[in-house]
Amino acid sequence: MRLATAAMLVATTMAACGQDDGAQSSAPKAPATIPELTKDPLTLKFIWFDWPPAHALEDFANAEYAKERPNVTVKVNTVPNANWHDAMFTQFAAHKTDFDIAVLDSQHIGEAVTNGNILDITDFVKKNIDVKAYNPYLLAAYGQYPQAETGKRDENASLYGLPLLGDTWTMIYRKDLIGDKPPQTWDEMISVAEKCQTDNPGVSGLAFHQANGSDAAAVTYNTVNGVYGGNLWDAKTRKIDGVLNDAAGQEAMDVLVNKMKPLTAKGSGNWFIDEVNAAVAQGKACIAFNWIAASGGLLDPKQSTLGTTREQILDKLGFAPLPSQKTNLVPLGGMGMHVSAYSSEANQAEALNFMKWFEQADIQKKWAAAGGVPARTDALESPEFLNAGPFNKVYADSVPRMRDMWNVPEYARLVDIENTNVNAALNGAKNPKDALDDIAKQQQGVLDSGNRKGGGGL
Repeated sequence: MRLATAAMLVATTMAACGQDDGAQSSAPKAPATIPELTKDPLTLKFIWFDWPPAHALEDFANAEYAKERPNVTVKVNTVPNANWHDAMFTQFAAHKTDFDIAVLDSQHIGEAVTNGNILDITDFVKKNIDVKAYNPYLLAAYGQYPQAETGKRDENASLYGLPLLGDTWTMIYRKDLIGDKPPQTWDEMISVAEKCQTDNPGVSGLAFHQANGSDAAAVTYNTVNGVYGGNLWDAKTRKIDGVLNDAAGQEAMDVLVNKMKPLTAKGSGNWFIDEVNAAVAQGKACIAFNWIAASGGLLDPKQSTLGTTREQILDKLGFAPLPSQKTNLVPLGGMGMHVSAYSSEANQAEALNFMKWFEQADIQKKWAAAGGVPARTDALESPEFLNAGPFNKVYADSVPRMRDMWNVPEYARLVDIENTNVNAALNGAKNPKDALDDIAKQQQGVLDSGNRKGGGGL
């Protein structure tokens, strides 16, 4: 009998402490103690989207985990970012997965938990993981469901995952064009970018995510919304209409569409991670924003026109936390590891053992040195991490400023609505105010069509 099936027989239909009365969990429970591991050859399969950290994880795991488990091969299967959610949840819906560990975005957890797709690892974590070693907000973001309204860790809530990769945005700026001191406010940043664009024909003032796919355009709007004092929703009342599109939300959309968009390159309306990095590497942007975990290639001379050595590139590129404005909020990125409820008994046991191994302090420091972004406080403050890249201190300094989106089962539908409308506003297909009002009304309709109460995630 499979571990998941056995677990389901004893799992109670429970609502975790702190869980609202509409968020019943049907997730099967993982055992507190890791079952006996097989000595036979075994391939432990992840699913993630195709980007450098996914390849770094496979290389790192096969180099380091094999020292403890030589019969195990780790395979990180990747899909295009735009297909990432559907690639996982289509298999979940069929109750059959070709992966053992799903790398879920923090907002995916609710959908997976309420459908019983991933294991409840609360008892496993209590017995095997030093939860006090983590920033509580990060542990909650990558593992807890439902999220507390404040986003803070609820020690009585259930856990369904553990951190794999932390992340947030870094501001990337051209020191040779705007000077060594990065702008401190969002308004100053726009002014500096405008002057840089005027002074340097062929170089755009700004480069940022605008695409209608994954969470690209949505994160960009939510970031601007946050720094200008807006909110995405009222989690207690589940109200979006009237909150997202209030005066602060409208100011944020005006700043994004009417002040920032004119400073971007022609044809950048569908840019995401790779396109922004390419613009920076080719010397075509004064200031850019991108996820830290995707920034390593910017220092590779083979991928850059800014210098023939890492040192020459760093003479031109600077990395800094996002400027503040009315608030100092930054977006939470990164993902956690979650065990598929449909994986075999042997592979579920191996997945739990991998997670216990991966979350150790010394392994987290090695992962940090290999290009990972850790969530353990001792690792993210370690020399191994801070010296591994010039953007890593940006992450360490940004952790107290993070804000996530709504962590609800309806996430995928909510983010699609936001991506589509923000992208339309950025590309001139929709009036900015109309786009914001449409987001609020359509997202409200999604929430009102369900039976849940409460929520969380901010």
